[in-house]
Amino acid sequence: MTTAVTSITPKIAPPPPEPAPAEPNYLNVNYSLWGWLTTVDHKRIGILYLISITVFFLAGGIAAGIVRLNLLSPDGAIINEDAYNRAFTAHGVLMLFFFLIPAVPAVLGNFLIPMMIGAKDLAFPKLNLASWYVFMVGAAFGVYAILNGGIDTGWTLYPPYSSRSSQSNVVPGVFGVFISGFSSIMTGLNIMVTVHKMRAPGMTWGRLPLFVWSLYATSLIQLLGTPVVAITTVLLMVERVAGIGIFDPLIGGDPVLFQHLFWFYSHPAVYIMILPGMGVVSEVLTCFSRKNIFGYQAVAWSSMGIAVVGFMLWAHHMFVAGISYYSALLFSFLSMLVAVPSAIKVFNWTGTLYKGSITFQAPMLFALGFVVLFVIGGLTGLFLATLGTDIHLHDTYFVVAHFHFVMVGGMVLGYMAGIHFWWPKMTGRMYSDWWSRVAAAIIIVGFFLTFVPQFMMGYHGMPRRYPNYPQEFQVYNVMSTAGASILGLGYLLPACYLTLSLFFGKKATGNPWSATGLEWQSPSPPPLFNFDEAHMPVVVCGPYEYSLGIDQMGRGLPEGPGLGTPNDPSDKHGESSAPGPMKKETEVVG
Repeated sequence: MTTAVTSITPKIAPPPPEPAPAEPNYLNVNYSLWGWLTTVDHKRIGILYLISITVFFLAGGIAAGIVRLNLLSPDGAIINEDAYNRAFTAHGVLMLFFFLIPAVPAVLGNFLIPMMIGAKDLAFPKLNLASWYVFMVGAAFGVYAILNGGIDTGWTLYPPYSSRSSQSNVVPGVFGVFISGFSSIMTGLNIMVTVHKMRAPGMTWGRLPLFVWSLYATSLIQLLGTPVVAITTVLLMVERVAGIGIFDPLIGGDPVLFQHLFWFYSHPAVYIMILPGMGVVSEVLTCFSRKNIFGYQAVAWSSMGIAVVGFMLWAHHMFVAGISYYSALLFSFLSMLVAVPSAIKVFNWTGTLYKGSITFQAPMLFALGFVVLFVIGGLTGLFLATLGTDIHLHDTYFVVAHFHFVMVGGMVLGYMAGIHFWWPKMTGRMYSDWWSRVAAAIIIVGFFLTFVPQFMMGYHGMPRRYPNYPQEFQVYNVMSTAGASILGLGYLLPACYLTLSLFFGKKATGNPWSATGLEWQSPSPPPLFNFDEAHMPVVVCGPYEYSLGIDQMGRGLPEGPGLGTPNDPSDKHGESSAPGPMKKETEVVG
């Protein structure tokens, strides 16, 4: 008997469909090293600056760690006096000239200014790329000087020690600062021309975001102040190399002249660092309190006031340098005066927060930390602007603490707020909400523990830049070093979770924070020319219409801000599915 065998052919599932190609954006178009190194896209250049200054921030932080570890012991714990001088000079040079000054203007300013005003790029794209190369060349000279023996003059480079007595690499380091100054000038010029000439239809001066106002004021300082320090560094190099008496009194020079020239730039440079952070805070506070900015015009014009008045008070660094009593009195008054526009900003930020629907995502925590630490730094600055108290506190750790409360507590927290706020737009990815909040808390706590003891040391007379100190100051130095360790951990956390977000983070929508600015009306990450041709922005209202629930193009906002998993707008252009109050293109709101 024959048995029939029936073959069963299994059903074969069809192959999975090919994944849809990624939307073209500035990250995946011409994705090669050469494409990045020759790009003229402002967004890519901003990323190049971001990578560069992060490296210099890490190097400057290592130098600061060496300084703090050495100060654990009254007699120096790990290095000798000469190495100590080189370590704190490396910290100052790297942090000031190669991180703090370019941080917000070159990174966030490059990336965001064209998008915020509805432009396709900056006014001079090739000049923008050249600014990064010039910056890197200057940084290369600075790093060479630091690694090949170091610089022992302090970041202020005071002659005649720097021009005659120092046996360290003064000329390469000063030349690096000189070259990097041209990068600052190029960036400032590009931003100013872009804001003047390339605003979208309807983007009047009264509708500019406050971040743009702050960068415009910063660019003014960069254009007017940087040439002064450039010629000062040239004169210093000429005196050191050729022996021509400019600043050295032994050969007919005037060392106080160097201080006048140096601080004429270097005090306004404080506002190059802090003004952009103020602009970031204005953007973040309005978004996360869901309120229109309180006193828009006052905040905008206070940025210009800080830029102008900031040029008039350089000699408050020189109260004990031999200037006349009448000059000291005038500069003391002007130093008090510059606090007025700063106070206007703080009062208006407070008014913005009042009765707002506040949420505490990481950008908001960093911004609130900025406000608190900047206020403390500003109030302690009044003691240094007062003639009688400055004589006691000059060149003590009180000055170090005050400066770091303004620059690190202020500017760096503002920079961190901006990076966390615009990271989804820059990368198209969301980071860990929980870890970012933890990092913000650790940084703020570590900062207080690091620098509050330094106020106490300075009040009791401990000089800065000394590797040795009396035994009674050891407990304060141990506390400060412990705080610096916590602060360092806080800075490492964002480096970790932001990097991980590039690979594992959830995809960000066009407007994850439900913000009103034009930069949020393009996909995340943005296309090559920021906006699709069919969706070029036309501005119909002010930059912060949260009370009406509309963006600057008059379209309704998505609900938000999202808690790490943002609410999804209806399409890739960030348009809301909610109807929202819509405005005609010719209608003016606010």
